[in-house]
Amino acid sequence: MDQPILEIKDIKVRYSGLPVLQGVSLQVNQGETVSVLGANGAGKSTLLRAVMCTQHAFEGRILYKNREIQKLQTEAIVRLGIVCVPEEKMLFGPLSVEENLMLGAYVLDDNQQVQQNLQFVYSLFPKLEERRKQPASTLSGGEQQMVAIGRGLMSRPRILMLDEPSLGLAPLLVDEVLDTVRKLKEEGITILLVEQNVREALDLADRAYVLQTGRIVGEGSGRELLESDMFREAFLGI
Repeated sequence: MDQPILEIKDIKVRYSGLPVLQGVSLQVNQGETVSVLGANGAGKSTLLRAVMCTQHAFEGRILYKNREIQKLQTEAIVRLGIVCVPEEKMLFGPLSVEENLMLGAYVLDDNQQVQQNLQFVYSLFPKLEERRKQPASTLSGGEQQMVAIGRGLMSRPRILMLDEPSLGLAPLLVDEVLDTVRKLKEEGITILLVEQNVREALDLADRAYVLQTGRIVGEGSGRELLESDMFREAFLGI
């Protein structure tokens, strides 16, 4: 797991002229789960949007398998194999669960591959197969998050980026969603995770980065960060 698949090198991003990311660098290796932690407003979601080119970096480089991608269109990023599951879920409520899932396969031309991917998603989320004909709007919050993640998996991405997958969920549903992330990790999927539940995010991660006011202020393994005095004081109140 030491081969970089995604490298972010000194990127800077502005919103309305104001700096949001100020020289951020990190890397994700093949097969790793990497967590990005930080307070609200630290720039975590902006980082994911910069990778997807929905918010462009005005300085720095983003490389996927050694290829610069920071000037590509978002659809081209998805076709390369990078998918982001946004915090907002962005499901189509009147459409069925399966119709929402199929929207994630729009970059694929091979119907047999699409069906294989659908069965893979259903194997991860048996509840979704049971509810496949139901409108997405009738699902619980946890189930809707499963649909959002499943839709992201429908193109079988090389990198799956998850933006606050447990945000706004009841504690039992939080555990269910984070167990899902653990299953994806066990499947060998490369994951870049932004997550508010610090302990759980560090438990899941091979490595983690701490983002503060647009800058990386710490990095290391989950255990290293949990045992760091700076980190324990800033995030855990210890």
